[in-house]
Amino acid sequence: MEISQIIPHIEALIFASDKALSAVEITELINTALGFIEDRADTEQVDAAINGIKEKYDSEFYAFELKQSGGGWQFLTKPEYHKTVALINGDKFIKRLSTASLETLSIIAYKQPITKSEIESIRGVNCDYAVQKLLEKDLVIIKGRNEDAVGKPLIYATSKSFMDYFGINSADELPKINEVYLNEVVKATELNNLEQQGEEILHEHDLTGGEMGSLHIVENEVPTHIHADDSAASAEEITEMADTNNDGAAEIKQDKQKETDNEEAS
Repeated sequence: MEISQIIPHIEALIFASDKALSAVEITELINTALGFIEDRADTEQVDAAINGIKEKYDSEFYAFELKQSGGGWQFLTKPEYHKTVALINGDKFIKRLSTASLETLSIIAYKQPITKSEIESIRGVNCDYAVQKLLEKDLVIIKGRNEDAVGKPLIYATSKSFMDYFGINSADELPKINEVYLNEVVKATELNNLEQQGEEILHEHDLTGGEMGSLHIVENEVPTHIHADDSAASAEEITEMADTNNDGAAEIKQDKQKETDNEEAS
């Protein structure tokens, strides 16, 4: 079967589907739709056709693209148009999760398959309600039972909807825990550096004319006040001010001495 013959059918299937379609599913649907027994399409031809379609819609002339997400292919609007599309859809497609649900989902995603008791041992609290909500939102599925554990408890794993919602194809594409931890350490280090720089700037500001109150200079028991507003004065001006105060103190002493001499003379 010619690839050019199946390309428009693949585009129509992906466009009309409400979920991501894998290459195997597309191949089966194409062969069923066209009804060719002898000249059937195979997975390699479908993969080649999908690559051609993807290259076509990667062009800047289209506002959407063909992307592999959730274990299959689907048409999605390009990131630069998300804000525009949000004006129509609003928040109706957003699955809001509580902190407890988000923590539980994170544990399941990184530790799957995992039992509820194992989740609770990590979180330290009961997680019945959180697991139930994740099942209702189709972010988590029951994958089976742990046959080796006592009571054969249910085991949980993330669903295809989880992968589709986060734009990944498998749990292997999740960020590594050590990478996330390293990013948090880097952010904390940067914040500490900014705080240290801020303290240095404030300290430098205080030394160069901040509002530090007044500086008291006592010469010959006559206090002189040099306020922070005058702190930018030169050393020569400050020395001149001190000399003036000294002269004033000398004059005061002379006046007192004259008053004493006059009293003794009288």
